[in-house]
Amino acid sequence: MDDRAQLSVKDQVSAEEWKARCDLAALYRLIFMHGWDDLFFTHISMRVPGPEEHFLLNPFGLLFEDVTASNLVKVDLEGNVLPPSQYGINPAGFTIHSAIHHARPDVKVAMHLHTDQGVAVSAQKRGLLPISQSAMTVMKDVAYHGYEGIALEEDEKERLVADLGDKNLMILNNHGTLTTGDHPFSCYVRMYMLERACKMQTLAQGAELVEWGKDMQDRVYAQGEQAFTNEFFKEIAWAALRGRVDRQSPGYDV
Repeated sequence: MDDRAQLSVKDQVSAEEWKARCDLAALYRLIFMHGWDDLFFTHISMRVPGPEEHFLLNPFGLLFEDVTASNLVKVDLEGNVLPPSQYGINPAGFTIHSAIHHARPDVKVAMHLHTDQGVAVSAQKRGLLPISQSAMTVMKDVAYHGYEGIALEEDEKERLVADLGDKNLMILNNHGTLTTGDHPFSCYVRMYMLERACKMQTLAQGAELVEWGKDMQDRVYAQGEQAFTNEFFKEIAWAALRGRVDRQSPGYDV
């Protein structure tokens, strides 16, 4: 780990921001633990609590297993890096996350990945198929965005947020997956379900598939909704996941 990652900013930020930093760093470690990281080319953001429209992103060039609460980078919606930080950010990450946080005040956390299985499904014309419980748990809430190259162009923001609308998951065609949430657990568990569904779909292809219709899709979605909306469950589940990170990837909360 880079020695600079050990410089704590805990005493330079509010207690609310410090908690957000620890939660976000834990999310980065969870993604690394799943093997869903793509070196340092994907990103998770979290809105900084408070009236300013600031959010946190990973320091560009550090691996996910080296992300800590202190080395996360705080930026505003114009892309200005705000102190304290010794790092820059991924320009494509800023394009995607600034667009979402500006357009969706309800979004506290946004996650974007480039996994093999997520990209594989994003390249399929029919997208996510209703062939697994994991898929049907989320697919009613999945939007799609057409490929426009690496997300560096300012004018893509408008189309990205228009395609996302009020949904909380997105498949970016030929690119990857994206989820949002009002809580770190909501964002994470949506991605967990989506990524598992994509993996199941790629494993099942080549055989005759059993696809379920809209009635079953609606039923499973309604049955699974508690995982995303129940406040008590979100807190309990997130504490359990933070505990897993504490055991398997300690040092994120410094």
